[in-house]
Amino acid sequence: MTEQRPAERITDLEITFRLQWLLIGLTLIAATAVLGILVVVDVELVDVDAWWNSYVAAIAPAFLGVSMALNVIGGGWVAALAIPLGLALVLVIARRPWSAVYFLAASLASALLVQIFKVVFGRVRPEDILVLSDQGSFPSGHTANAATIAAVAVVLFPRVWVLLVGAAWVLLMALGRTIVHAHWMTDTIGGTLVGIGAALVVAAALAPHILRERERSAH
Repeated sequence: MTEQRPAERITDLEITFRLQWLLIGLTLIAATAVLGILVVVDVELVDVDAWWNSYVAAIAPAFLGVSMALNVIGGGWVAALAIPLGLALVLVIARRPWSAVYFLAASLASALLVQIFKVVFGRVRPEDILVLSDQGSFPSGHTANAATIAAVAVVLFPRVWVLLVGAAWVLLMALGRTIVHAHWMTDTIGGTLVGIGAALVVAAALAPHILRERERSAH
């Protein structure tokens, strides 16, 4: 009987994490959809967006270089291929293959959800955009990608410093996207929500594998 209790506790923990991640993830994705609807029907959020767009125009010169760099890092082939494949390779080398699968799946799910929302809402980007970008402003794909990476990192390495660094990375990316006027502020909020939501839903699907690898790495 004593030999079975640890296994039972681990199973209970897996179920608990799976339910929590799934519930929070679906809630965040639903919140993204609600925010998109509010933006489309022109609730007063648009006034906040216009104010923020004007405000960042005043501080843009000081952060434009960094924002342009983030534009490259957070999108295109760098974000779609180089970063996911590179970090997945690091996880495989660290003997965490399921964590690598999780990261790639979460990145794919996040990108897919972003594109679906872009098509559904069809929001127009700010007129004073400084970079080349695709159609559809809501939600921000760059910010969603940053949020997915941050959420995956926290799931795989649950440390306070990982959470703080991840939050700073998402905030920096969101600020950068508005400084180059590629997105409205609410686009970056939506990107953050859907990026974290996608990461948690995929984490729920792979919870047993993720938690067992995480436990082995802790010893």
